[in-house]
Amino acid sequence: QVQFVESGGGLVQPGESLRLSCAASGSIFRIAVMGWYRQPPGKQRELVAQSPSTSGGSTYYADSVKGRFTISRDNAKNTLYLQMNNLKPEDTAVYYCRPLNLGISSWGQGTQVTVSS
Repeated sequence: QVQFVESGGGLVQPGESLRLSCAASGSIFRIAVMGWYRQPPGKQRELVAQSPSTSGGSTYYADSVKGRFTISRDNAKNTLYLQMNNLKPEDTAVYYCRPLNLGISSWGQGTQVTVSS
């Protein structure tokens, strides 16, 4: 069973940066089109960024994070990253990672990002 564990969240001030990590167990990471999602307080979960796999797919960013967030991955380490720069209060959310193409429906615990002065 594949598991994804998110980390790297925290409390930061507007304009600061954070890098989130998503560690995957198992050997399927290379073929996974991976996504970073977030769920702000009281709102629905949304896809914010997507990374293609070695087999295909495309890179995607939600309009709200374009130019500020960068998704990347290290297939040798089975790890997905999200570099978040110039953070804004509206980026406050629990951030999750999950594949988009493998039929996995469960979510990990996520990592909390709070942007506040």
